[in-house]
Amino acid sequence: MKSLEELTRPNIWTLAPYSSARNEYSGHVAHVFLDANENPYNQPFNRYPDPLQLELKERLAKVKGVKPQQIFLGNGSDEAIDLPYRCFTRPGIDNVVAIEPTYGMYKVCADINDVEYRPVLLDEHYQIKAEKLLSACDDNTKIIWICSPNNPTGNSISREEILKVIRQFEGLVIVDEAYSDFSSEKPLRLAINEFPNLIVLNTFSKAWGCAAIRLGMAFASEEIISIYNKVKYPYNVNLLTQQQALEALKDPYEVDKWVKLLIQERSRMMQAFIQLPTCLKVYPTDANFFLAKMTDAKKIYDYLVEKGIIVRNRSRISLCENCLRITIGNKTENNELLSALRQY
Repeated sequence: MKSLEELTRPNIWTLAPYSSARNEYSGHVAHVFLDANENPYNQPFNRYPDPLQLELKERLAKVKGVKPQQIFLGNGSDEAIDLPYRCFTRPGIDNVVAIEPTYGMYKVCADINDVEYRPVLLDEHYQIKAEKLLSACDDNTKIIWICSPNNPTGNSISREEILKVIRQFEGLVIVDEAYSDFSSEKPLRLAINEFPNLIVLNTFSKAWGCAAIRLGMAFASEEIISIYNKVKYPYNVNLLTQQQALEALKDPYEVDKWVKLLIQERSRMMQAFIQLPTCLKVYPTDANFFLAKMTDAKKIYDYLVEKGIIVRNRSRISLCENCLRITIGNKTENNELLSALRQY
């Protein structure tokens, strides 16, 4: 791997970050706050939240098996996706490489930041060889994006191939594990101590059932996280989000129950779809959704919309022609979908 200084944009490496009022007195106990021009009334919402979410990171570190200093928390995973562009890529000069098809925000953020985005097509099994990804790179490639389990295909990308990429690529490899809680694969966040060029993303939106609070996570070396903290907005995670996340973390076993139920329903739904005359193929998945190839995805999608049932038509995505992406709901929701399709 290149040195972190080589990978970081020069202006970011030398950046003096904004010093918030809450950072300057850290390490001391205080009870009178006259430093941040806050209104003294309407507690607790009158005070700025902890800019580094220290209590939340301490609790989260125990659940995720990492150090608090190896965690970045952002306004959804989208902030954790945008930040590497702002930290490491030079607009109009550098490029990133990604598997295709995959989550669309990697390209959107590349376009916003004026960074060339190089998609590399998966094979017919929605897999990729490390050599194919690496061959798309050049001296200005700063990041390789791999989503695993992948969205919209649902399958896990070969761990062996991902590790080859991490070991051979001189830049940063970002593995998005938003759906890893639904997979039996060992999370790659547990390997960040072994690979200094690895960044792993995760989210509270999926297994944790907290999409509304918009809390995303990035796990990486302390050095990479320190660069993220230089560039992020001072109070990027609000108090209500931090409080709700702490509440959710009180009972992680409840999340385990949800995951088991969803995996059971996933199996039932996939088997039921295979029996539908309108379904041509159901693809393997390690996520809380599956991809199904249909006889006419657009007509079936429109029919379901009329019934008030919303799935995702992925037909315009590479390698997903005539495919619907089906999120696993609760048993009642899933049965309503099946009933509608059986009457189609």
